[in-house]
Formats: sequence, structure tokens, C-alpha cells
Amino acid sequence: MTENGWFQIALFFLLIVLIARPLGIYMADVFERRKTFLDPMLVPIERFLYRLTGVEADKEMRWTEYGIAMLFFSLVSMLVLYLIERVQAWLPWNPQHWPNVPAVLALNTAASFTTNTNWQSYVPETTMSYLTQMAGLAYHNFTSAAVGMALAIAMVRGISRREQNTLGNFWVDATRAILWVLLPISIVFALALVSQGVVQNLRPYDTARLLESQKVVTQDSAGRSVTQTVATQTIAQGPVASQEAIKMLGTNGGGFFNTNSAHPFENPTPFSNLLEMLAIFAIAAGLTVTMGHMTHSPRHGWAVFAAMGILFFAGVTTAYWAEARGNPLMHGVAQQTSATQAGGNMEGKEVRFGIANSALFATVTTDASCGAVNGMHDSFTPLGGMVPMVNIMLGEIIFGGVGAGLYGMLIFVILSVFIAGLMVGRTPEYLGKKIEAYDVKMAMLYVLVFPLLILGFTAVTVLLPHLGLSSLANAGPHGLSEVLYAFTSAAGNNGSAFAGLNANTNYYNLTLAIVMLCGRFLMIVPMLAVAGNLARKKIAPASAGTFPVTTPLFTILLTGVIVIVGALTFFPALTLGPILEHLLMYAGKTF
Repeated sequence: MTENGWFQIALFFLLIVLIARPLGIYMADVFERRKTFLDPMLVPIERFLYRLTGVEADKEMRWTEYGIAMLFFSLVSMLVLYLIERVQAWLPWNPQHWPNVPAVLALNTAASFTTNTNWQSYVPETTMSYLTQMAGLAYHNFTSAAVGMALAIAMVRGISRREQNTLGNFWVDATRAILWVLLPISIVFALALVSQGVVQNLRPYDTARLLESQKVVTQDSAGRSVTQTVATQTIAQGPVASQEAIKMLGTNGGGFFNTNSAHPFENPTPFSNLLEMLAIFAIAAGLTVTMGHMTHSPRHGWAVFAAMGILFFAGVTTAYWAEARGNPLMHGVAQQTSATQAGGNMEGKEVRFGIANSALFATVTTDASCGAVNGMHDSFTPLGGMVPMVNIMLGEIIFGGVGAGLYGMLIFVILSVFIAGLMVGRTPEYLGKKIEAYDVKMAMLYVLVFPLLILGFTAVTVLLPHLGLSSLANAGPHGLSEVLYAFTSAAGNNGSAFAGLNANTNYYNLTLAIVMLCGRFLMIVPMLAVAGNLARKKIAPASAGTFPVTTPLFTILLTGVIVIVGALTFFPALTLGPILEHLLMYAGKTF
């Protein structure tokens, strides 16, 4: 670890703190329909869209109506994307003439982008046409992020309102999220990325002649080795910057290229790397301020932000420490030869970013439900690779996905307040509302769905050698980590992966699609139920026994509840995976 590395990490977080307040206040104005500087341009467009679609903008919805509208919209969007993939060979903007996407893979991809997961079981630049990338995938990057923001705002309204049966209008919230927040920031961000060298065009791929021909050994259909001489290389390109902007800002993560943000056409410079990390956290951090202002308790918003910050620094410190130390077996080799592992573990990392920015990016992208990567998590040390996994296992509430991180954190806030109430022997209260049995039951249902999906599907998969284990590149605890990470990423709607697992099989495409859909929508329903129940309650005046949710003590309690729930649930599985691999590595065994 170096002073320069720590400076870059501290600078990143300082910028997030500076961005959060103005962006958060702006979003509060947007969703409470107060005047903004973009109104003269966007209000006419908004009204036209409502007239075109028949939306009654002033009609509010109960939590059940809000949920049904969200589910219906997501289902239709998913079917449209599936159809585009299945017929892309006959659609325009396909200069490489890619064939239609196979049915099972198309289903997995449609489920992935609809749920804001953006898990990719395919090589994007050799599978998806430009039209599919833009009209299919990039469209979902906007809409899935807007859905998450709308749901978070609905949850905040449930907390802030009193004796009401409605949470707002889903169609209005999603529309305003796209028009006022996601679209304008994405345009500016895309132009900034283009200025750094990110590609943006609709040209066919270029072919470059190699300076020296290369011998490549492949296998024919009979399994025989065939040596070929390769003299050219195909250079993929396309409308990258426009998709890169919303993939980061909406915490989507799906890359235009297979190597994602490690590819120089997606992330060419250290400055573009910083911009992309800032975009991942920007809206999620801002929403804590939005929540504080909408509930008329700004200090509570900052207390939640502080809990997120503590967990963020715990993760990035562990990842940076583990990667900077490197592999101890390499030090053993260094004693016998002249080789050294100077600077730590650089395997799977880009030299232009180094260890500090690779560890930081891995932490940021899994704190949020983004999943974009600028290095390969599979090549991290066991403990370094465990950090991204644990970040997702905690529910991706450390800032989290756009919207999803906030409403997930608010579920833990309710549980923390409930526990605090039990400790002092009085009815728990949260911002003046009594937390009752129904609220806790729904909150626990939200919390329990997540580990049930991850641990259940992982357990079944490792017992199926011909379906689940045949795709593994590594045995032992690292192989378990690859499977565990896959289902953790799918359930958490993250999308990153340990690269040693080939997930483009019928089994993994189907099971991961199921987990992604359940991890998104089965958790939304109890969250909306809590929001609807809170909105109906009266506000009770604070008393001497009320547990304040604006103090450092609350932040510590909230952080402790999150860590304890995660530790009790996932520690046994982590012990058999990365922790065991770490111990065996020091015993001289690798996988």
C-alpha cells in the first residue's frame, strides 16, 4: 500500500461527499414536483408523453397498484428485449451480420437487463448487433434504473406521509427519473467519456494487419489439434460511450466489450476511470440526501450515508491490503530465483490503473449493484476477491444500486430501530411512526429471500457434477467461490463474475435467470408492503424514550446490524470458499 493509493481513495470519497448534497436536493425537487432549471424544456415533453400513453399524472396509487404497474412494465420490457435478440439478424444496424441470439441465452439476457443485473453469459462484441445494444440493452439500462429510483422514492414517501393510502404514481416517478435525472447527466457524461477517447460510432469493425503473424492452435469438430497462422486482428467498435455513460450512472454494469471497463475503448485513461467510479456512486449517494429532505430530517439522511461510508472503507481497506500484499507463494519463489512480485498482486489488473484503483473499482462496483469491472475479480487474492462477494452478500446497500440500495438500507434501518426498541423495552419508533409486527415480518421476508436464493441454488449446483461443476475452471475452494459468486451476483442484481466459470450453458442461463428475477421482484413486494403500511400511520410526537436516528450511535447500531446479519448468514459458506483458500495458500497449495 502506498500514500498515493490512499490519496486516490480518499479523493474519490471526498468527491462523492461533495456531489451527494446538490444532486440529492435536486432529486428531491424533481420527485416532489418543485421547480427545477430543466422544467422549461422537459415539462412539455413530460405532458406530451402522458397524453400519448393515457397516464393520469395526478392520480396516485396504493402500494399494490404501484407494484402491479411496476411488474407489468418490467414484464413487457423484458419480452420486447427478448424479441429483439431473437430477430436481430433481420434488423438494421447489424454491420457484422451477427445471427439471432439463441433462445435460452436471450432469456437470460432479457431477465438480466430487466432486473438491472446486466449479467452477460456471452461475448458482447461477437453476439449483439448495434441495434440490440442500443434499442435493447441501453434502453433497459435507463428503464431498470428508473424503476429502482421510483421504488426508492415510494419507500421514502411511505416513511414521510401520514394517514395516507397512496405512495405516488409509478409512471410519473419513472418518467421523471429518466427525463430529469438519468438522461441529462448521461448526455454530459457520454461527451466527457468521448473526450477521453471512448469510442462512439456506427462503423463496421476494422481489420488490422499484425506486424508479426501468430501461430494459433485450435480444435476441429473431431477434437483434433489444428495449427493456424493468424495475420490479422479484428478491432471491434460501435456506440460505446452512450452505453458506457448509462451503464455506470444507472449502476447497470453491462459492458459493450467482454472485458468491460478494462477495455481501452470503454475506459482509456485514469481520468475516465475516476469519472466512471464517481458515476456509479453519484445517484445512490445523492438519494440519501433526497431521503433526508423528503422526510424533513436531513441529519437522518447523513447518518445513513455515514453507515454506508463506514462499510465502504472497511471493504476497500481489506481489498487494497490483500492485493498490495500479493501472493505469499510468489515471495517463496523470489527467494529461490531473482524474481519478485514488486508492488503486490498485479494479476488480472490493468497497468494503467494499478492495484489501488483496481481494488477501489472492485469495491465500488460491488457496493453498488453495478458489476462493471476494470480488473478480473477471479484473479484477486482469496481475501481480495472475498470483498466484492461480501459487498453483494450484505445486500448491496453500501450505497447500492440506483434506488435499490436506498430501499434495501431502509429495510435494515427498520430492523435496527426494532432491535433498539427491544433493548429499551418500548415500542420501536422510526421518525415518529411505530414499528409494528407487520412491518418487521415484511422486513424479515425481504432479508430472508436473499440468502435463500444464494445458498439454495449454490448448494444444488455443487451437487450436480454434469450440470453445475462441468463449467468450472478451478477445483477446491476456489471452484466453490466461482459458483457462490455467480449466484450471489445474480441474486444481488450485480452482474460481475469470477471469470473461471463458463455460465453460457443451458443450466446456468436458466438458473441464473430465475435467481435474477426472484432477487429483484420477490424483494420488492415486501418492501412496498412496508412502505404502504407506514404511509397509513399517524405521527407520534418524540419523547424521552424515542431512539434518535440522527446520531453516531444510530449509525454504529445500523452498521452492526448489517454486519451481524451478513456474518451469521454467509460466514459458513465463506469459510469453505475464500477463507479456506487463503489458509491453504499460506500452506503452499493453490487452485
